[in-house]
Amino acid sequence: MKKYFALVLLLCFAVLVKGQVAEPTPTLVVEKKDQKLPWAKGNHLFCAGYIQNSPINTEWEVVGSPDEREQNIYSENDFLYISRGLGNIQPGDTLQIIRPRGRVETRHSQKKDLGFYVQEIGMVEIVRVKPEIVVARVKMSCDNILLGDLLIPVPSRTSPLYEERPPLDIFANPSGKITGKIIMARDGLEALSANQIVYIDLGTEDNIKVGDYLTVFRPLGKGGVVNLYAKETLSARDEGFQSNAYRGGKFSIQAPRKSGEYANGSIVTSKDAKSRRPKDLRLIVGEIVVLNVKEKTATALITRSNQEIHPGDMVELQ
Repeated sequence: MKKYFALVLLLCFAVLVKGQVAEPTPTLVVEKKDQKLPWAKGNHLFCAGYIQNSPINTEWEVVGSPDEREQNIYSENDFLYISRGLGNIQPGDTLQIIRPRGRVETRHSQKKDLGFYVQEIGMVEIVRVKPEIVVARVKMSCDNILLGDLLIPVPSRTSPLYEERPPLDIFANPSGKITGKIIMARDGLEALSANQIVYIDLGTEDNIKVGDYLTVFRPLGKGGVVNLYAKETLSARDEGFQSNAYRGGKFSIQAPRKSGEYANGSIVTSKDAKSRRPKDLRLIVGEIVVLNVKEKTATALITRSNQEIHPGDMVELQ
């Protein structure tokens, strides 16, 4: 009992300083909008991939693994054998794993020879350097690592910082600046939304820079995504103007429209009506921010969307 009483006195003494109770140190809470957060990091920043024209270094290659008898794909914490390329390399150095996938051919761009697609797979840390081989441990993997994958120095990249953006105006007028197209998406996706990676046919030759924002839009009047030339469904005219399904009245919204002030002209179709509107009428479907720029192309992140985005959709510099 005496020990318990002494412990209570000690605790009371610890919180009293000159007769006053010690106050906790205040903590500054910063709202998200005031923080300088990056739009992309980790997987999106160093595994987004890119399309380039310049040659690629093929000296550093994954040629084996201590575990190759039990497995043929590798990921984080696995050890790899890498062919010894030129240049000074030391234990603790980091290299990026890449996989050239082939030249890009697409009907979504009018540019010729866009380059070849390079998939970014992950990163390794060098743990042992030998005369003809280097031993590395996988630090980060964004996909299965395979023998034959290449390694290059880790590129220097900085993500654009998050910032409060005005609401997405789906009726905004064109900016009049350069336009291009989404030519493909990472992993071959075709229905895209926010926080996914796309590749556009605008690059350094078009003065595109990291951090540029582009509006994603789709010109109206081109039909639907699946069927570009969908036709109207109208009721038969030889049995009157009523609907084919419900024959209770004389008129139906399915009936053809006649032109002229007295409905004595030709039949009006949706195509006819579209021909009498401005040519630049469009549907704005989202926004992207540029993460990486190459000669003729750029890698971008979808920051927001108001419906699905597809390869072939147009982009315009804001």
